[in-house]
Formats: sequence, C-alpha cells, structure tokens
Amino acid sequence: MEHISTKIMQQLDKYAIETLGIPGIVLMENAGFGAAEVALGILGKNTKVICICGKGNNGGDGFVCARHLIESNIDVEIFIIGNTANLKGNAKANYEILKKISKKIKILNNKEDFKIALSKTDLLIDAIFGIGLSGEVKQPYKDVIDIMNESKKPVLAIDIPSGLDATTGEMLGICIKATKTATFAYPKTGFIKNKGPECTGKVIVVDISIPESALRAIHIDK
Repeated sequence: MEHISTKIMQQLDKYAIETLGIPGIVLMENAGFGAAEVALGILGKNTKVICICGKGNNGGDGFVCARHLIESNIDVEIFIIGNTANLKGNAKANYEILKKISKKIKILNNKEDFKIALSKTDLLIDAIFGIGLSGEVKQPYKDVIDIMNESKKPVLAIDIPSGLDATTGEMLGICIKATKTATFAYPKTGFIKNKGPECTGKVIVVDISIPESALRAIHIDK
C-alpha cells in the first residue's frame, strides 16, 4: 500500500468532503469506529481502557472510539487535555454525544491522579495529536506524553503517535511510543522514516470510506 504525506492526506480529506460530499463528521465516525475495532482486537474480558484526548480532530476521533468501546461494554475513562470550551466543530459534536453516555470524563489537570489512573488500566488510547502537528510538542502535552511512555502500558495510537511528524518521521521533541497505530485511509510516509518505526508499533490501516479513486484524482489535480 502506498505511503502518503501529511499534505496528500489533507488533500484527500478535503476532496472527500468538498468534492465527493462525504461530511467530515461521517469520516470522523468511521475513523473512531475503526480505531475501536482495533482496540477490541487487543483487549480481553474485564479490561479497563483510558483514552487521552486533545482538543482537535484527533481528540474527536478519540471521543468516537471511546463511545464505541463503551457500547461494547468496555470500562473506559476519558481524560481531556485542555478546556472543553475550546472544542470546535465535529470534535465538539462528538464530545457532546459522549457526555450523554459516560460519567467518566475528566479534565487532565492533576498529573499524580493521572499516573495513578494509568497504573490501574490495561490499554491507553492516544488521541492527543493527529497528522497536522508540525511544531515541537509543548506543555502540558509534553509531560502527559512522558507520563504515558513511562507507564509502560500498551498504547494504541489513533492515526499517528502523538508527537511524530507524519511526513518525515522525526520526533517533534517527544513522541508516544505506541504498541499499535490505527491509521486512517493510508499509512503515512513518516511511519517508515527516521524515528517512525520506533514509535508506531504495528500499523493497522483503517478504512474511513475515502475511495481509492480519490487518491488518483488528487494526483491528477496536482
């Protein structure tokens, strides 16, 4: 399967939404559902999951993933980094849905409590940053990623390990060391370059309903 850059993936998303008419919230639903299916393949019975979500669309994918895991009777606790008032668009819509079915949503503002929670879980789901991250990871995200790595717990990264440059494979200061990565539509070029292979773990490609013809179309458009 072809590996694609951040720029190509962003063009694919735009083409799917604007030309094909697939709503962005449908793509997010497909992404989160697919990630949940990957998580279920990792988990055994009576397991506990912690999903760590940022404020952007990757966090929105995490909200969808958490919701589907909850519907599959998995014990899921959700930690959000930052103020939920800053959530926008499809991420905000999925947060509002998740609030109606889960009482285990917390704002991550106490590192010691977070460490304790991590020690009692079976799987961490990384939904902090997506492929759009370009600058170095800053606080408080840096400390959160550090704590997750130090926990030595299995990590499923949603789309990309947070802190990895999806195109170059360079670590943007610090990066999640994932056990598996559920990536959307196509694997990214950064997964096979530089630090990428060390950070992604096993890569599983999730179909989010962007047809192969879309990739051909945008290559022609270029």
